[in-house]
Amino acid sequence: MPRFAANLTMLFNEHEFTDRFEAAAKAGFRAVEYLFPYAYPKEQLAEKLERFGLQQVLHNLPAGDWAKGERGIAALPDRVGEFQDGVGKAIDYAKALRCTQLNCLAGIRPAGVPAEKIRETFVTNLRFAADRLKAAGIRLLVEAINTRDIPGFYVSGTQQTVDLIDATGSDNVFLQYDIYHMQRMEGELAATMEKHLPRIAHIQLADNPGRNEPGSGEINYPFLFALLDRIGYGGWIGCEYKPRTTTAEGLGWYRAWRS
Repeated sequence: MPRFAANLTMLFNEHEFTDRFEAAAKAGFRAVEYLFPYAYPKEQLAEKLERFGLQQVLHNLPAGDWAKGERGIAALPDRVGEFQDGVGKAIDYAKALRCTQLNCLAGIRPAGVPAEKIRETFVTNLRFAADRLKAAGIRLLVEAINTRDIPGFYVSGTQQTVDLIDATGSDNVFLQYDIYHMQRMEGELAATMEKHLPRIAHIQLADNPGRNEPGSGEINYPFLFALLDRIGYGGWIGCEYKPRTTTAEGLGWYRAWRS
């Protein structure tokens, strides 16, 4: 049976962020993820998790100035020091939140920088982060994102992600496979997840088009959930979608699958 985590960045957004933990628990979720914890004291977030019996299963490394359109800094040659400082900050939060997986967002490909320099920077940063996370008992994840939603995003395909992970030479870098992003970029969802199952540490979902809840678009989620059960996927599935109306009204798919 798949295990679903509520993405608090996108779900329960009828509530203030710190109230979404309670809302997720009341809806039946036992785990949460979200983009970033850094705007809040880690003690406050840890208390919310404890109070409502929730497990924190994922958050991202610091990713630059999100409000100004930055979507990660790991592939930016002029931000290496900032990236390394962010790894330390992320580990500090992850330990407090008992979160054993952190995702690395590559960022938008910088203009005027040779492709090999970008790749070298990204691989070196992944290797740095993987080593330090491993020492802390935390896995590093890498996510490919579609270039329609984020034009120029550096990592945009499954095989590209695998190749970059292999280039690190680390045994502590894994795939975060986002069904929505990969449906937009390459399709072949079932075959790809089965092929790369040993590399996939976390999955996220949304339907397409619209990035709304499962059942709202073209993706056959009952088929994919059954497939993941059959092939033995044991990780979490993060519900990272935009509710078409309210979060509660859009959870029919979740209640049906859990029943």
